[in-house]
Amino acid sequence: MEHPKAFVLGDLEFNIFLLFLLLFFLGGLHTQAQRNELLSNEIATLQVTAGDQWRNLPIINLNNGENVNISFDDLTHEHRRLCYRIEHCEKDWSASSQIFESDFCEGFTEGNTIDNYQQSINTNQLYTHYRLTIPNDRCLLKLSGNYRVTIYDEDNNEDLIRACFMVLNQKVTVRMSLTTNTDIDINNNHQQLEAEVDYPSLVVSNPLQQFYVVVLQNQRWDQAVVAPAPQYMQSNSMRWSHCRNLIFDGGNEYHKFEILDVDRPSMGVERVDWDGRAYHAWLWPDEPRPNYVFDKDADGAYYIRNNDNYENDYTTEYICVHFLLKAPRSPYSIYLNGNWTQDRFLPQYEMLWNDSIQCYERNLLLKQGYYNYQYVQKERDGAFHPVPSQGNYYQTENSYQMLVYFRPIGGRTDELVGYNCLENGN
Repeated sequence: MEHPKAFVLGDLEFNIFLLFLLLFFLGGLHTQAQRNELLSNEIATLQVTAGDQWRNLPIINLNNGENVNISFDDLTHEHRRLCYRIEHCEKDWSASSQIFESDFCEGFTEGNTIDNYQQSINTNQLYTHYRLTIPNDRCLLKLSGNYRVTIYDEDNNEDLIRACFMVLNQKVTVRMSLTTNTDIDINNNHQQLEAEVDYPSLVVSNPLQQFYVVVLQNQRWDQAVVAPAPQYMQSNSMRWSHCRNLIFDGGNEYHKFEILDVDRPSMGVERVDWDGRAYHAWLWPDEPRPNYVFDKDADGAYYIRNNDNYENDYTTEYICVHFLLKAPRSPYSIYLNGNWTQDRFLPQYEMLWNDSIQCYERNLLLKQGYYNYQYVQKERDGAFHPVPSQGNYYQTENSYQMLVYFRPIGGRTDELVGYNCLENGN
């Protein structure tokens, strides 16, 4: 009896098959959340910046004298002895388990106290402002990659904050461009990223396994996309062109407001009131936006300051800010989003429907300053998309960030070897 012939893949067919598997398993995967996290309701206004670059991702260059600043307010106004621990993380933000603390840090990774703090001055809401700078004389960083800092109360070991940043050792060249001629539509609702990574100085035996590329829009880690296998590869470069996984909603320009003075309204604010206990700022209602209109924004960033612009960290007031969205009632949950929400969609950021005025509303205690925000809705698939009444336009000026991680042959952890930011019109 003749047995059927076995199907044997040739070299070309086998490579195509492997590429298909990589596209299937990697395409569209989302990286684990890098997002900063407030673990206590007594902590507010967490900011993580590289130096004073408040609009950028918190990325510093390795051994370049640059610092990450982590600042926040403790609303209890009680002195607490706060400490921090620092850990190196892999490309997906899981803790690095194959390296020693001495591999990434010279000094101490745990038990260091935060000694830079100041109680608020002449504010209705009392608070204590803390600031931590890394690297410092007790903790010097030796390795590129992802880092997570956990701040805790020494008295009871309660974790209060998780803050994330990155250290870059640039070894590759990252180029990006944007097109609105996408694989979904042309000059309509979407933007598609084209990218190329050149790595002539690296020893690479298997680029599909050794590289890991993450793409962000407007620094939003909740929407982070792990780039699938590139369509084009050469001996020392890889390129993505018309890749469906790198298509993003155009969205619309961010709303913005600024509260500098508790006695008078400023940009985006209809009125400011004092009710005998607290200050209230009523923002102008956000109307439907059926057409795209350019409005300069900061892509979700925020900056703390007051009218005097002096000692902003501890002389700035907390105000109850009233948001109002005029939109048809949606079957989906609608949330406020901006860098100041840490890209977390928590109950306190969900807009609530007020049937009596046929609008969505939300009140939040925020520190004086300049804020960008947008409205997004959580749909059935769990993804967040622009609220339809707020518009979704290809002309919107978004920023895109690309991070390139690499594990050398025989390496025990992932290094951050490439970064670039494409400012689309900003």
